[in-house]
Amino acid sequence: MKSTPKSLRLQIGLFGRTNVGKSSFLNMVSGQDVAITSPVPGTTTDVVEKTMELLPLGPVVFLDTGGLDDVSVLGEKRVKKTKKVLDRADIILLITEPDVWTEFEEEIYCEAKKRKTPFIIVINKIDSRPAGAGFINDAQKKTEWILSCSCLRRECRDQYVNELKKYLIAACPDDFIKPLSIVADLLPAGGLAVLIVPIDKEAPKGRIILPQVQVIRDALDHSAATLVVKESEYKHMLKKLKSPPDIVICDSQVVRKMVTDTPPKIPCTTFSIVFARFKGELIEMSRGVAAVDSLKPKDKVLIAEACSHHAIEDDIGRIKIPRWLRQYLGMDLKVDVCSGRDYPENLSEYRLVIHCGSCMLTRRETLFRIQRAREAGVPITNYGIAISFLEGVLPRVLSPFPAAWDAYQAMINNRKEV
Repeated sequence: MKSTPKSLRLQIGLFGRTNVGKSSFLNMVSGQDVAITSPVPGTTTDVVEKTMELLPLGPVVFLDTGGLDDVSVLGEKRVKKTKKVLDRADIILLITEPDVWTEFEEEIYCEAKKRKTPFIIVINKIDSRPAGAGFINDAQKKTEWILSCSCLRRECRDQYVNELKKYLIAACPDDFIKPLSIVADLLPAGGLAVLIVPIDKEAPKGRIILPQVQVIRDALDHSAATLVVKESEYKHMLKKLKSPPDIVICDSQVVRKMVTDTPPKIPCTTFSIVFARFKGELIEMSRGVAAVDSLKPKDKVLIAEACSHHAIEDDIGRIKIPRWLRQYLGMDLKVDVCSGRDYPENLSEYRLVIHCGSCMLTRRETLFRIQRAREAGVPITNYGIAISFLEGVLPRVLSPFPAAWDAYQAMINNRKEV
């Protein structure tokens, strides 16, 4: 299958009275003339479906409906079709105008409340007049997600779309935001994944770290097996296998040794890279690492680690990655570190964000952080991708994920052209 089926996409329903700008809003978000717009009431005669990739959320379908107050000859049938969309919408966007709230808006709000469907109010046409404080206050009693916009102000499109994305991520139902399997699609049922797990200062006494545990469980849940070895035993254990494993996954700190010891035909990657896909957006983070080569002396880089562990002597995020960056570039950088739930409000002062694997964050939280970086115009990558890049093995460890490698290559080519 070349594209995600509509049934597996996030369904976003656009509702509102005739001529409030539903179709104009869809055209603005998509950046295309998807729906016909006209001052004539009832222009949208049937539900218009627009499928698109809305990163970092992924595949979505917008459902542009006819006006709720359509009084034309076929209006009753159109309204019935419009209301059917309420049954399939994962999120409802109610498009309205400043200071106008009628029985039609109230009806959609009540239907959303009854269905427990996330509800976003979009106040359109603010170029004509801004919404009054009383109207905003009443709207805030109905939902925390309110977007004010003007579809005529194309220069503000990015601002409006970024704000919409934040609300969609926040409102997204748990069963959609639930992440993909970690490794199940990388090996068949009955297959074997070799996991290289260093036992060093960062390994908790008597245990292995959470991402490694989760990979083992995910493989078991999908009827596959794992072989867990230390990096010093890996090459020896590989020779003992009668047939090659389906994939090898290692801790990023031993990625160069893993690539050296792994025959070219065996796919391999790192725990941090599979978690970039599991918890965040691997393609976006693969693009982000291309920014390393454009860093200049004294540029600010943010190391964002989600856990709040006590930093050890040779901590991966606070010590090793900054050191490897400076060695690779041959220059000094200003490196800041945030940990736990802390995340700087002003990301725009940084030239690059290097995030941890997010094993302690939900996918929604990670997507919020990626979106925040995107809004600030700051490239973002993660530990595993950055380390693999600095070690010169990125092509090998991204090979199981062709789309991510293509995204990185495209970014590199774009930077060369500029």
